[in-house]
Amino acid sequence: MISAALAVSLGSTVATAHDDGKGAVQPPSMEAQEHEFENVAASAANAESSAPKGFAPCINGMAAKTYPCDGVDMMSHLTRADLGLSFVNDIWGWTDPKTGHEYTLVGGIEGTVFVDITDAKRPDVVGILPTHSTLGGDVWRDIKVSGHHAYIVSENAEHGMQVFDLTELRGATGEPTVFEATAHYSEFGSAHNLNINEDSGYAYVVGSRTCDGGLHMVDISAPANPEFAGCYSSEGYIHDTQCVMYEGPDVAYQGREICFNSNADGDENTLTIADVTDKSNPVTLSKVYYENDGYSHQGWLTPDQGYFLHGDELDEATRGINTTTRVWDVRDLDNPEVIDVYDNGTDSIDHNIYTEGDRAFASNYTSGLRIFDTSLVADGELSEVGFFDVYPENNNATFEGGTWSNYPYYEQNVVAVGSIDRGLFVLKPRGDVGP
Repeated sequence: MISAALAVSLGSTVATAHDDGKGAVQPPSMEAQEHEFENVAASAANAESSAPKGFAPCINGMAAKTYPCDGVDMMSHLTRADLGLSFVNDIWGWTDPKTGHEYTLVGGIEGTVFVDITDAKRPDVVGILPTHSTLGGDVWRDIKVSGHHAYIVSENAEHGMQVFDLTELRGATGEPTVFEATAHYSEFGSAHNLNINEDSGYAYVVGSRTCDGGLHMVDISAPANPEFAGCYSSEGYIHDTQCVMYEGPDVAYQGREICFNSNADGDENTLTIADVTDKSNPVTLSKVYYENDGYSHQGWLTPDQGYFLHGDELDEATRGINTTTRVWDVRDLDNPEVIDVYDNGTDSIDHNIYTEGDRAFASNYTSGLRIFDTSLVADGELSEVGFFDVYPENNNATFEGGTWSNYPYYEQNVVAVGSIDRGLFVLKPRGDVGP
């Protein structure tokens, strides 16, 4: 456990604001983005959950007599206090190829906490990389991994992008270590998010005050020396993206580097697909609007790159619809279309979704982790096969607590789930529920 006093002391670095350059245009105002977490104060009471932290199987629809569930067991649970964080947002994961140890990287206000979950029933907090910027203020932090380096951005002003060599975690036990960044990229200040294409060696930062809030592209082929590579700014603010070396069914673009962007630029909510192979001249392939939009948020391709599962963060609250996942047919990159929408029967706001095999793992704020069967996605069909609700109070279309994100790519088939108000859950789908 990291003491609260230590956690507070970690955020002492103060930076001076400056113009980021590179076509700097303000993305949607921070006031406009506050929908991300309007009711953060409401979650304060859950900082110390009274539920057991150890293994709690899903029995008769409940785990630890607290959490509604179906086909998913709780292997372990760490509270925010255990993590030394006052707020939990994005998470990602890393498996050490040398030792086989599996880690969860947990983002919070104070920085990024590293948790060894190799023994899923006995997670070990091994250390923290403190925030690069002033402690406090905006709470968003996003993390992705390429090779053995983590790349971290934050909405906090002048944070830039931290680079951390994850091999420093090897052998770390006992009292958690306060780590230092391996490198720092300062060509932007704040940013909402990033995606990494490990196959090409580029990071794609979105929602910064550069590149009109679009893709700020960074060459990370030399992790300790990241370099600016170009902007994709023609379509304005991008909230999230997935960039891949395209191997999908559209033969015209096979072998190209393609980004699938959730564009939320003013009142224009779209899926925008771009060819970014030439970083000096990225090209928009398509930009498509959809019905019942609120705020185009995030999505993920199916493994065959033929379909894109997409979430809109405000459609539940503003359109009065149930939790909705849109199934996009992207087999023709010039003409993507929504072929169906999946309603899972709750009011909860959806956030991040990731795919693995014929499963999709969705973090929906107040209704928790939902697991979908995607085997019939070509017919526009999804079906829920399991869930674990980390916010049992309600399933309302609010931001009062629950899960921000998840990471389902561990060899031991567990899913790390970050809970804004309750910390980190390590969950294990049973049998046919998992990938």
